[in-house]
Amino acid sequence: MHSRNHWGGSFEMSNSGEEVEKKSNEEWDRAALLERYNPQRQDLDETLQSWVLERVEKSKKKRYVDFGCIMISHKALKWILASIFMAFLLIALPIIITKSLPKHHSLPTPPDNYTLSLHKALLFFNAQKSGKLGKKNGIAWRGNSGLDDGKDTDVKGGLVGGYYDAGDNTKFHFPMSFAMTMLSWSVLEYKDKYMALNEYQHTRELIKWGTDYLLLTFNSSATKINKIYAQVGGSLNSSTTPDDHYCWQRPEDMDYPRHTISIFQGPDLAAEMAAALASASIVFQDDASYSKKLIKGAQTLFDFARDPGKRKPYSRGEPYIESFYNSTGYYDEYMWGAAWLYYATGNSTYLSLATNPSIFKNSKAYFLTPQFTVFSWNNKLPAAMLLLTRFRMFLNPGYPYEDMLTMYHNVTSLTMCSYLQHYRVFNRTSGGLIQFNNGQPQSLQYVANAAFMASLFADYMQGVGVPGWYCGATYFPVSALKTFATSQVDYILGKNPMKMSYIVGFGNKFPRHVHHRGASIPNDHQHHSCTGGWKWRDTSNPNPNTITGAMVGGPDRFDQFHDSRRNYNFTEPTLAGNAGIVAALISLTGTTGSSGVDRNTIFSAIPPLGPQNPPPPPPWKPIKT
Repeated sequence: MHSRNHWGGSFEMSNSGEEVEKKSNEEWDRAALLERYNPQRQDLDETLQSWVLERVEKSKKKRYVDFGCIMISHKALKWILASIFMAFLLIALPIIITKSLPKHHSLPTPPDNYTLSLHKALLFFNAQKSGKLGKKNGIAWRGNSGLDDGKDTDVKGGLVGGYYDAGDNTKFHFPMSFAMTMLSWSVLEYKDKYMALNEYQHTRELIKWGTDYLLLTFNSSATKINKIYAQVGGSLNSSTTPDDHYCWQRPEDMDYPRHTISIFQGPDLAAEMAAALASASIVFQDDASYSKKLIKGAQTLFDFARDPGKRKPYSRGEPYIESFYNSTGYYDEYMWGAAWLYYATGNSTYLSLATNPSIFKNSKAYFLTPQFTVFSWNNKLPAAMLLLTRFRMFLNPGYPYEDMLTMYHNVTSLTMCSYLQHYRVFNRTSGGLIQFNNGQPQSLQYVANAAFMASLFADYMQGVGVPGWYCGATYFPVSALKTFATSQVDYILGKNPMKMSYIVGFGNKFPRHVHHRGASIPNDHQHHSCTGGWKWRDTSNPNPNTITGAMVGGPDRFDQFHDSRRNYNFTEPTLAGNAGIVAALISLTGTTGSSGVDRNTIFSAIPPLGPQNPPPPPPWKPIKT
């Protein structure tokens, strides 16, 4: 009998001692057993040696690689390296191959017609430069000219520089100032577009060429002046003596007297010059010293304009001016110049003047007659109200300016309504060109200005999230203004019954007989006399020099255009006209992908609006007893 095993088994041994020993021996090294059981035998027979060596090889230990912080077996290391190599082949190698292959970028958006014509329209100003031209002016047939201008003045070095106005060689400072104001305005509104099109520095250089010259036309270092030089050169109608109209000469060949006209009163000219310098000062705010110089000059000019003893239009009684750039008033320039000076300085005195009800009344804007909605070198009223409407829309200053700013906003809205064909305020040609000058010649300059204003007002509304505006009880979307602007500019660029572009050098068909002295006489390094140039004026051959970018006067009210050098109403370009078309084109171009206006740069000098914090109390002092 065996005692019971309560743990699940018998206490009886199941193996004999020999079995245990046998099992233990199997776990020992057999080479050691040889010595144990055969101590006298030193040599192993061949069979035993092979058996012992075979067992030793089978029990060989694994090899490892020691990396210091970790040990990895050879086999694992090989697997890791193989995995990395396979990953390289599957992932990294295709990427390297892809990167090394020639890249096929998507083609950039081709420039639209507005961009292409803008590049050209700016070149017109290079062709109109007077004075010492640099090598980078870009107009091969132009050279130094007008180096004796202003020698009959007290200006040291004379009045060298500036721009010739049109196809003649006269420097009219009134439209020249207007053109510089327009270029500056367009840059301030659409700086990003100019930069994207690589025209920003070029346009700044054009503006500076004009403002540098304007600073010469009065004592810009003084705070009070009593004289402004209004014009260099000129002529009388039907003149038979050598002057800028009787002679047909390249500017480089001028050898006839060029007199300087001085004025001692003229608020219109002075205020327009102030607007040009003030607007440019914002463009050049990155050049503190030059900007400050422009502001000082603008303030001096505006003080001259506001002098009660000098309030007579600058052209009145001036036969060399009155027949060409006659000013019909100056209250529009008061509003225009004051608005720009406020933006340039932040001085609320200028804003108070610009929103003074008497300015609005004396400008006769409240009559709302069509002629006052036509923006031009002579009438800045609609543009001045648009400029101040911008202030209301973006900054909303409130009291005490709100009433007049609301009035300006309402009048601006009605001006935009008058541009729409729906209301038939202005006639249109059968080809669709709006007639702002009642069918009179040289209509395109007014069309370009209106296109710019309509496009700009639409961008203002989009900038504040307003989808449209009311004309009486009728609501129009913002797109109506853009449609108007594009239709008129497209007409100028060639969508017209003549199938002709009125910007020289744009498109396949454009004017070839432009009324322009420099463009019509070959640059053959020969001097052509005053009357010797007449043969070039009267020839039926196209101009030997292409005045790229010049916007000509335009067609008549029947959409007909006569490409004749003798008919300046059709074929003569002007500074004011080209400034307007540049502004319209930059507002409409979509090549850059950017849209809308620069909301803030134009307001950079304006201090924070609203009530200011009260001054701190004086430091506490103990009361003496």
